[in-house]
Amino acid sequence: MEEFLTSLMSNDVDEYESLPTTSVTTHMMAGAMAGMMEHVLMYPLDSVKTRMQTLRPNPKASYRSVPEALYKMIRYEGVLRPIKGVSAIICSAGPAHALYFASYEKMKEIISGTKDSYKQTHFSHGLAGSISTLFHDACMNPAEVVKQRMQVYNSPYKSCMSCMADIFQREGLRAFYRSYFTTLMMNIPFQSIHFVTYEFMQNITNRKREYNPNAHVISGGIAGGFAAAITTPLDVCKTLINTQEKTILTHSKRSVTGLISAASVVYQCCGIRGYFNGLQARVLYSMPATAISWSVYEFLKYFINKKNCNSSSSSSNVTSNSAASNSLSNLNINLVKMPVGVK
Repeated sequence: MEEFLTSLMSNDVDEYESLPTTSVTTHMMAGAMAGMMEHVLMYPLDSVKTRMQTLRPNPKASYRSVPEALYKMIRYEGVLRPIKGVSAIICSAGPAHALYFASYEKMKEIISGTKDSYKQTHFSHGLAGSISTLFHDACMNPAEVVKQRMQVYNSPYKSCMSCMADIFQREGLRAFYRSYFTTLMMNIPFQSIHFVTYEFMQNITNRKREYNPNAHVISGGIAGGFAAAITTPLDVCKTLINTQEKTILTHSKRSVTGLISAASVVYQCCGIRGYFNGLQARVLYSMPATAISWSVYEFLKYFINKKNCNSSSSSSNVTSNSAASNSLSNLNINLVKMPVGVK
């Protein structure tokens, strides 16, 4: 009986080390919320990035810096102009990031053969990130096409639905995945670098993998900024394929249909420098975006797991108390039934 009561007193569910889980539902819920927070909060900077990656911008939409771009967009096009097209991202970011984080968590365990994060190799993080990108981009690519058509200067579309309908009628279903290969070519190295850098920084700043908001923000920000800077040339090509910039199409007299075609057009138009259009905006967007994404994801994973542990602990305590009561009742019954010795 003493051992039983001792075991009841020893339940401890407050340690973060006991909270990491293999629950796909937890990873998907946390990932969906993290993705939506990341994309919605940073959407104005994403609009600036698209504008600054334009190869031959309209004189009224030529910007030298991110603050200047935001100022001109708000002053001359309206306060809501920087968030035009955000509804496309709201609809797609949740499912895309749910698949993204859930597949990453599962694949890194399978590839490395261990659940201990500090024992997993950089190779497993990079490969898991690459595989998760396939699912993420399959969901996000159509939304990327729509939102970038909405973001360009003097866009003729009033809503995401009208933009989607027009693209489908004039260019067909293929238009929504025209840049899919290019996006993969960009995002696979981006996510590989991103995840490897994040896990590397976590090994330095948070080796015990406790819930540490500062470590998650710093690691996420550094990982996102570093990966974004390296993959900017591919992002410029992707933007050109998605927007089908009219001034460029008129000059080249052909549509831009793939990575090689886009890279050729960028070089002919702007030289080597063209591949780094919008570098400042892309890094300034990616650093806080990935910091927000990882901090929200880790917090929600911690919160959901802790809540589940507390619920399990409560039900376990109720069951244990019931078992203890039954044991005491049986003990009393046995005592009553014991024959009293006759002198």
